[in-house]
Amino acid sequence: MRKFTSRLRTTAALLATTAGLAGAGAALVPATASAAPASPQAIAAQIVPANQLASFNQIISHESGWNISATNASSGAYGLPQALPGSKMASAGSDWRTNPTTQIKWALDYMNSRYGSPNAAWAYWQTHHNY
Repeated sequence: MRKFTSRLRTTAALLATTAGLAGAGAALVPATASAAPASPQAIAAQIVPANQLASFNQIISHESGWNISATNASSGAYGLPQALPGSKMASAGSDWRTNPTTQIKWALDYMNSRYGSPNAAWAYWQTHHNY
């Protein structure tokens, strides 16, 4: 048993050194599966000011159901904010078609620029059913 324990310690030390973990008190932690990507709602909660988040959520829920690739068959509006044309979101990033963070940043900027805030955009939406 001593030989096995010694061999196990040697193997662990080699793995730690190879992985760049060597150092005083470095502990080996078993690898875990990578975390699932954050939902668009969780990303929005990190970007949109807390006092504007409920209104932002209402608009995006009504416009796209939080589907980043939602496409309006009639108009061609695209993504979480239903930008028309969707390519307008390229101003926030070239990955606008597939990246919820880019779409959220564009939508927040649009709401702030056009209405002053997501809260004001939601007030407009409630009367006109668009923003």
